[in-house]
Amino acid sequence: MRRHIRKYLPDHEAIRANRWLAPFENTLLHPRLWDLNRHSAAGAVAAGLFCGLIPGPLQMLGAAICAVVFRVNLPLALLTTLYTNPFTIVPLYIAAFAIGQWVLPGSGQKFIEPPEAGDAGFVAWFHALVDWMASMGAPLALGLLLLASALALAGYLLMQLAWRAYLIHAWRQRSRRRAAQGR
Repeated sequence: MRRHIRKYLPDHEAIRANRWLAPFENTLLHPRLWDLNRHSAAGAVAAGLFCGLIPGPLQMLGAAICAVVFRVNLPLALLTTLYTNPFTIVPLYIAAFAIGQWVLPGSGQKFIEPPEAGDAGFVAWFHALVDWMASMGAPLALGLLLLASALALAGYLLMQLAWRAYLIHAWRQRSRRRAAQGR
């Protein structure tokens, strides 16, 4: 699994050679940001899932900051934020609003239909989406925090379990090969 993922990751020299990243070289070249093990992968998935619900185009920046602060795999954290996109963001925000209303039942906030993409273009739709989020208030903000936390926890635990299952499978296959060679 590690070999397949590493094929797509940039190496240290590519980052060192990038003039835009030169001021951050000491931070971005920390070995733990590029190490891929069970703990760094699970932490990266959790950071990406949590930051994926940050409004606007700041999701990857948030995931990068979390990866640097918590010293988890940076590319995987960035990649994980891509679960939110123009098709999934509105249903996720509707779910977050419902969670927020459930936790804050006396808020009196009513659900407002999200804006349609329409013919106005992406920028106009994005501004309408931001206005829609602002009109939803406290239930949406609390719901986003709770949903992001739940997704991060679930992602962390699932990645830990998946990695462990992969290791157990690899151990069993290795012992079967050794047993077959010993005959």
